Amino acid sequence: MNRTEFIVATAIILFVAFCLGWFASWLINRFTRVSKAEVGELDRMAQALHEAEETRDQAITYLQQREAEITNQLSQTEAELRAAMDGLRDARQEAEEMRTYIERQNGG
Repeated sequence: MNRTEFIVATAIILFVAFCLGWFASWLINRFTRVSKAEVGELDRMAQALHEAEETRDQAITYLQQREAEITNQLSQTEAELRAAMDGLRDARQEAEEMRTYIERQNGG
């Protein structure tokens, strides 16, 4: 094999390798190409995801508002309970003082 034959053989091998690479690339692009229907489906899925995220954000906001309202109601109820307990304690103390006074009046 002389120098010219070697160069021609190398060129043919490189050309065949190039053709095989190009054909493989074409096949990959052919099988992995996204169709318009798939793009439309992806758009619909993206829109649905966006709407779901908005709904989630609205639900979180509502729950935070509701939690604040309930916390406020709980604070008010606890304040009312403390006031009622203080009033009850005062009434018991007053009733005990009245009992003591009546017993002194009856006994004395």
